[in-house]
Amino acid sequence: MAALDGCSADENGPAISGITLDSRQVRPGDLYVGLRGLHAHGARFAASAVEAGAVAVLTDAEGATLAADAGVPIIVVPHPRAAMAVAAATIFGHPADDMTMFGITGTNGKTTTAFLVEAGLRSAGHHVGTIGTIGFRLDGAELPSARTTVTTPEAPDLQGLFAAMAQQGATDVVMEVSSHALALQRVNGTRFDVAAFTNLGRDHLDFHKTLDEYFEAKARLFTPDVARIGVINVDDPRGRQLVERMQASGVTVVTTSIHEPADYQVTSWYPGPRGAIFDVTTPSGQRTLELSLPGEYNVRNAAMALAMLEAAGLSFDEVVQGLCSAQVPGRMERVDLGPDSPTVLVDFAHTPQAIASALDAARSSVHGGRLIAVLGAGGDRDAAKRGPMGRVAAERADVVIITDDNPRTEDPAVIRAAVLEGAHEAARDGVIVVDGGRRREAINEALRMAEVADVICVLGKGHETGQHVGSEVLPFDDREVIRAEWHTLAGRAEEDLTR
Repeated sequence: MAALDGCSADENGPAISGITLDSRQVRPGDLYVGLRGLHAHGARFAASAVEAGAVAVLTDAEGATLAADAGVPIIVVPHPRAAMAVAAATIFGHPADDMTMFGITGTNGKTTTAFLVEAGLRSAGHHVGTIGTIGFRLDGAELPSARTTVTTPEAPDLQGLFAAMAQQGATDVVMEVSSHALALQRVNGTRFDVAAFTNLGRDHLDFHKTLDEYFEAKARLFTPDVARIGVINVDDPRGRQLVERMQASGVTVVTTSIHEPADYQVTSWYPGPRGAIFDVTTPSGQRTLELSLPGEYNVRNAAMALAMLEAAGLSFDEVVQGLCSAQVPGRMERVDLGPDSPTVLVDFAHTPQAIASALDAARSSVHGGRLIAVLGAGGDRDAAKRGPMGRVAAERADVVIITDDNPRTEDPAVIRAAVLEGAHEAARDGVIVVDGGRRREAINEALRMAEVADVICVLGKGHETGQHVGSEVLPFDDREVIRAEWHTLAGRAEEDLTR
């Protein structure tokens, strides 16, 4: 067996020029990583990886037995995922070291905060790479890449992205760091200059099993070997817990809050003509920002983004224009339907906490009308959050239309029934709760019910352009469907008038 240090690009071992954990994507010179999977151990495919050009195999003890006849050096480690991440960083030349790294974790707000940080950096003249739910971009332009995960790529892909961004002139990288990525050690080998914690709510318990396990995964981002500075929302009790840990471990702490004393404390906020306007006390003085995003939770996201930017050494004057003009696809995004139409907002909210925040923000835009919520829950995911999702919607909206989200391999009607049960339990007098059926029909129902003064919030999919049904991903963009259904309804209304 070869030692990890002995399998490097020098005269003592094979020259490694790349790394992959997918035997179908091996190129000559690659280190092939054989990981234990749900259905099979990746080391079973070592022979085909070697045939494609792999020059060494990294795996665990079980994988070493399976790959014994591969004919190349086999590196055996107890934790191959962690070793893979460090190896990927080494093979790509530690590209993150040449850029300022911003990492954001939390149940809700990661994407919006990342967009705000990116906008602030770009207004200061920086070249910014972004990695997260909405994709991989450099200075706003999409980078072509085959996505293998929803938010944070696997370590070989991640380090490859860092390298590509650095080669194309990126000075900074802003990325969402998911709890899965931290639990699966995808960011090992990377140190963040500034890491942020937005909040902790109920999500991903199909993977983490308990809220404590979920929190501990996110807490890994705020250890001395992973982050230099942590920016923490101390309105969240888990945030206050993180602060105590970081102070004990020596990580520099910057706090943000709306309700608690903090380094960046929002002292007041109110709805403005474009979004939310707020005042915040900061180490550099009292500041006022007028956002292009609505709601208290976006005030919280913006205060965190400002704290991250100043923690990295930028000034308020450099970043304020970007912070105030930033907009985020699929996050409280308005779908313009023209004159004499209801206000329609699309948001990615798919947890009880996020739904509550989105509907609270939408309520501030309701003037004399009703708030109509359209939402559903994903299949093959944490089933226990479905009832609470319906509950918080019925507590805040005047009309709740339950529909399909991404049902995946589950029966959509069963998923809707669970969300409906929570909604019916919480519905106040006068609140309408209906089963809207399939998503297009539910959107049509909301538009037919709505009057000009009403606000419709279509929640759950946001920027997504596909719907996972069974084993297929069918084309479905809430924004396009809303426009198409409105056009159809408007056409029918016009026909009725001319009869």
